[in-house]
Order: sequence, then C-alpha cells, then structure tokens
Amino acid sequence: MSSHPIVACPLRDQVDPRLKRFSAGATAGVLAAVLLIVDVARPLGLGLLASQVAVFAFTAFVSFQWSLWAQIYARFIWPRVGAPTALEDARPARFAQLFGFALTALALTFFVFGIDVPAYSLTALAFGLAALDASTGLCLGCRAYMLVRRGVHSS
Repeated sequence: MSSHPIVACPLRDQVDPRLKRFSAGATAGVLAAVLLIVDVARPLGLGLLASQVAVFAFTAFVSFQWSLWAQIYARFIWPRVGAPTALEDARPARFAQLFGFALTALALTFFVFGIDVPAYSLTALAFGLAALDASTGLCLGCRAYMLVRRGVHSS
C-alpha cells in the first residue's frame, strides 16, 4: 500500500467500511418503508421494492462504489468525514448485495403474483439483515462469502 493518504473513492476492488454501513442503513430504510406501505399503497410499495432490487443488482454485478447509496454517500457524507483510514475488500460486500438481490427479487416476484406471506417474509428477512449490518457492522452476507470462499479453497 502506498504511503500517501486515500484522496478519492476507489472504483471496484476495495470499499470504505463506512460506506457499507451507510448503504445498509439506507437499504433498511427502504425495506422498512416497503413493509409499512405495501399493503395500503401497493404500487408505491412495489416501486420502492423494485428500486431496491435494482440497487442490489447494480451493486452486486457492476460496482459498489457507483451504486445509488455510494453516490449519495460520496456527495454528502464523505466530504464531511474525510477519507477512510483503511479500506476493505469489496468482494464480501458485493456477495452480500447479491444475496440481498436474490431475496428481494424473489419477494418482488411473490408480491406481483399476490403470494404475500413469503413476500413479506423475504422482505422482512432482507430488512433484518440490512438493519443488523447498519446498526452493528455485522454483515452476515459478508460472513457467508468468507465461509464459501474458505470451503472452495480447502477442497
């Protein structure tokens, strides 16, 4: 690692750990709103859920640093808190985003077809995982990545 400080958000391989928690908090907020309104304002709730599915997909398949939450963080929060003292490998976080994508895409599909019990359950699970990460920094999707990676490398 170079001796000069980090002055800009890196593009793909590493991520600011504060960004991960901000992203988890924003995600938890969107999913909480979905859970609260989807029964009374279904089109709005499904639109919010679809937007979060898109954010998960972009973050998992393209880049964490160019996602919606990362752009908000980079423009409004990062300039106030400054550059991170250390970066983390982005692969575990992107795997967690892939897991979030799978949960919420399936939930959206169930909601669209009127199969509400599993839709609520999957949305609530995604909300709980995001809220846990935002509040404690414990990313279970990241932990799952490490277990999968360890299992692949030990074979």
